[in-house]
Amino acid sequence: MASQGLFSAAKSMKSVKLKFRIPYYTEWGQSLLVCGSEPTLGSWNVKKGLLLSPVHQDDQLIWTATISVPCQFSCGYRYYVVDDAKNVLRWEMGNERRLSIPHLLSEGHTLELRDLWQTGADALLFRSAFKDVIFCKNSTFNIDRPEAILHDELVQQGSILVLFKICCPNVQEGTSVYVIGSSTKLGNWKVQDGLKLHYTGKYIWEAYCVIPRGDFPIRYPFLYILFISLLSISFLFLNNCFTYKYCKYGKNGCFSLEVGSTRELSVNSSKSQSQYIFLSDGMLREMPWRGCGVSVAMFSVRSEDDIGVGEFLDLKLLVDWAVESGFHLVQLLPINDTSVHRMWWDSYPYSSLSVFALHPLYLRVQALSKNLPEDVKSEIRNAKERLDGKDVDYEATMATKLSIAKKVFMQEKDLILNSSSFHKFFSENEDWLKPYAAFCFLRDFFETSDHSQWGCFSNYSKDKLEKLVSKDALHYDTICFHYYIQFHLHLQLSEAAEYARAKGVVLKGDLPIGVDRNSVDTWVYPTLFRMNTSTGAPPDYFAKNGQNWGFPTYNWEEMSKDNYGWWRARLTQMGKYFTAYRIDHILGFFRIWELPDHAMTGLIGKFRPSIPLSQEELEREGIWDFDRLTRPYVRKEFLQENFGDSWILIAANFFKEYLDRYEFKEECNTEKKIAAKVHSCAEKSLLPESEDKIRCDLFDLLKNIVLIRDPEHDKSFYPRFNLEDTSSFRDLDDHSKNVLKRLYYDYYFHRQDKLWRQNALKTLPALLNSSDMLACGEDLGLIPACVHPVMQELGLIGLRIQRMPSEPDLEFGIPSQYSYMTVCAPSCHDCSTLRAWWEEDEERRHRFFKSVIGSDDLPPSQCVPELAHLIIRQHIESPSMWAIFPLQDLLALKEEYMTRPATEETINDPTNPKHYWRYRVHVTMESLIKDKELKTTIKDLIQGSGRSYPHIGEAERQLSQETAALALGKQ
Repeated sequence: MASQGLFSAAKSMKSVKLKFRIPYYTEWGQSLLVCGSEPTLGSWNVKKGLLLSPVHQDDQLIWTATISVPCQFSCGYRYYVVDDAKNVLRWEMGNERRLSIPHLLSEGHTLELRDLWQTGADALLFRSAFKDVIFCKNSTFNIDRPEAILHDELVQQGSILVLFKICCPNVQEGTSVYVIGSSTKLGNWKVQDGLKLHYTGKYIWEAYCVIPRGDFPIRYPFLYILFISLLSISFLFLNNCFTYKYCKYGKNGCFSLEVGSTRELSVNSSKSQSQYIFLSDGMLREMPWRGCGVSVAMFSVRSEDDIGVGEFLDLKLLVDWAVESGFHLVQLLPINDTSVHRMWWDSYPYSSLSVFALHPLYLRVQALSKNLPEDVKSEIRNAKERLDGKDVDYEATMATKLSIAKKVFMQEKDLILNSSSFHKFFSENEDWLKPYAAFCFLRDFFETSDHSQWGCFSNYSKDKLEKLVSKDALHYDTICFHYYIQFHLHLQLSEAAEYARAKGVVLKGDLPIGVDRNSVDTWVYPTLFRMNTSTGAPPDYFAKNGQNWGFPTYNWEEMSKDNYGWWRARLTQMGKYFTAYRIDHILGFFRIWELPDHAMTGLIGKFRPSIPLSQEELEREGIWDFDRLTRPYVRKEFLQENFGDSWILIAANFFKEYLDRYEFKEECNTEKKIAAKVHSCAEKSLLPESEDKIRCDLFDLLKNIVLIRDPEHDKSFYPRFNLEDTSSFRDLDDHSKNVLKRLYYDYYFHRQDKLWRQNALKTLPALLNSSDMLACGEDLGLIPACVHPVMQELGLIGLRIQRMPSEPDLEFGIPSQYSYMTVCAPSCHDCSTLRAWWEEDEERRHRFFKSVIGSDDLPPSQCVPELAHLIIRQHIESPSMWAIFPLQDLLALKEEYMTRPATEETINDPTNPKHYWRYRVHVTMESLIKDKELKTTIKDLIQGSGRSYPHIGEAERQLSQETAALALGKQ
């Protein structure tokens, strides 16, 4: 017998219909799906989500689906693009959508959700750079959630309840958001009579409106007349429609209507019952926000208080100058500890000893204590004078700062280490802080960072770590000293970061693509890295023979097991200080250029991941002689051409004869082996020419191959980059040449696109979702076709450098044609400055002057201020979201700052792996702040471009002072 209670419960369950509706164009084999927090929508399991069905309406493809849900139902939801198996192909960005069915809906009613797809660009304004800095004052509106009121006219035939919802981040104090339109309820296009929206939080403005059906004119009146005369045609196809737009209206009468075509709401005229429509209309359409910034290396900043190098507290001066010049952003190079070798090689900021620890180089020792002994004060004064050089003396500065810090530490260690602020810092950071301190101790004890040389400590374990950092250990003071340094670095950078926020300035950090192979991270997490490989880049604008950075590549498969926890922790740590960041070499998240660990240069590499050429595939094409194609192709005449009369000596030391060719001996068949043997021969005076030339010539012969055999899969091959440039390729038969050229083009430009897209869509969202920071990707170099579409989907901002255009048919980029989702700049830290580039190549200078400047005149031999002004103005006026300028390029606006040779202003030489990163700005920040002429020049450029610039009033000044006082109190 059936349970009576069961039927009673079922009967009492009241439900309403929920109809999803969203316009979206898909490709063949793709569908739209909605998934949400409640079981009816899959409980966030996309496989159990609700599939939508498509229908063409005018020029749109509309996706809809209807389900029954309980009255007063609420949930979060999001739309996805899926394939036939419900595998996610892409998803909408931005915040999770929220739905709460209003109380007035009762049994049998239908609520129609008319949504718009949320793009990556829509999500940007919810990042901390905007919501916590640029638009932070706009979030002070009182939250006022509108309630749906059941008016008498709603229950009359033809009444429609509409919820208007719009996202509008940039609303100034005293300004309201309205919707106006062709309905009398929307003011008949008069803003004073329009519908005022309520602020509901997170930049969302909403209002309910009950609109009589009579307010909807028939969309096509001539069809109405036709249908009246043709009684056999149903009225079901008639639509009622009105138009509307959103606008902003200030108390002072300032009115701004959103740009673009009018929005349209249409309803089916056949329905006589009340209708309920929630309109989620996306973003209020206004001129896109655009801003300017300045970029500089932390070590390059100069102030009157620093000791030999820029320091974190100098950022406050840089922020002051930026604000007064009209900049909304300050961008830095990486600031993590790089002290791997304990020498000037560590000046390279992209080779992290730890991705979490800050660099002691940027510590202000004067701020360690308010009670510095007189001898320490004297030492600081002497150090400031001694180290105030043209460039950074990395080794002397590090030694001096650590020496002074140790003296202060010994005086105040008990006071600091027992303080509540230190205990809080330690508890929040001990997961990385303890391994870092232990690593630094072992590095100094064993006099090497190569942890494979540390005996029983080579293999990390938590038990060993706890013994190393134990309070009972004899070296516990040394461990605590590293805690102490990191604590004060945290305090000083936090103070600068809070100061920037208070001033409305975005502080932008840099996320290096790699870590040093002898680092804390490779010691603690060895399985996350492929330690027998090296990271680099194929030949590009920076290096014609590729680059070898020396970092181990990532084991993405292992990293994915905990949803990329190491990356998420890294970004969370960055987010404590920065509100935006640059992803170094973003191409590495699609694929990385992987080299064997025995390589020294960057040419003989392969992409990882990538689909190789299989032996079976090559044999089908008539390619059989794999030894010939994969071994260095060295003929007698090549040796004679490279080494002249000394070729016999070189052949005897480095080669053995093999049929009609020569093969490298076993002891010198890799670049590292060659370098070692050449050095040994040089020490014995056995070389006919310089060591560098002999080594380079031998490297060229070693790289004279066509295919690279995969060391892990013997029957897989990769075409050597620029294989057509090799004599090994030129000596092949025509058939082999044609086949290999075709396969080469396919490998590098076609067959990997789907794989690389999938790879990026696995890894990049883990980064983007682990913090609120605004993300920008450095997408220079050989760009696969899948990169820019994926960046656009994810809301990642690209980089445009004028001398390195992404368009293959252009020599120079055209700033006025850049897309909005970009950062534009005339130069960056990886290339010469604007002044140096201008002086490098006379013919190129002529071409630039003619094609970009539009002048047939003879260009000046130097980048004079007038020319710098013109180029900078081009970038400021571009459509790019951000125009960010190296400080050196801005100093070129004034002749007074051009006395230093232009070549000395370059920060990095990418072709030199042992480059000394030591450039210092030759003018102090205090002097730049006093230079009203330069600030006025820059601000005039920005104000005339339509870009935003910060306004600092008395309230902000007071806030800045309070922030600084609070930071001092913590210390």
